[in-house]
Amino acid sequence: MGAREEVLRVLDELGIGYELTEHEPVFTMAAAARLDVPRPEATAKTLFVRDKKKRSYWLLVVPHDGRVDLAEVADQLGSGGLSLASPADLARMLGVSPGQVGPFAALNDAAGRVVVCLDESFEGGSIATHPNDNTATVTLSTVGLRRFLAAIDHPARALRV
Repeated sequence: MGAREEVLRVLDELGIGYELTEHEPVFTMAAAARLDVPRPEATAKTLFVRDKKKRSYWLLVVPHDGRVDLAEVADQLGSGGLSLASPADLARMLGVSPGQVGPFAALNDAAGRVVVCLDESFEGGSIATHPNDNTATVTLSTVGLRRFLAAIDHPARALRV
């Protein structure tokens, strides 16, 4: 079973509604902005970050047009400095490559080392993100995404970016 199919299987098992949009592969937010998705304003970008000592890792899920101040996020998380994790860490820990990362990648974090943080601006609305495959976008309610993450033992933490 492919990465996308696994995400959709879990969503279906949990009875979480979603819309799936297939498209050409996208690797940047500029390319994603040109897609015809149901709710483009709900499009999220996800950053995989780590602390300086490489002991703690987070998936920061933020609005597609949001600017992320890693020093400010580090303060909210109670961590030292943050930086982007390497593509090697991304592949090893979450089984995805740059351009594919999204909150659903937590499904591959069997060790439970990664914390998913959702920007507060998504609360009460929808979110559109890759299903571990950059040739598709899943649009669902933020409540549905939180249910998915809780079901895989990765409850999302709220964050103000």
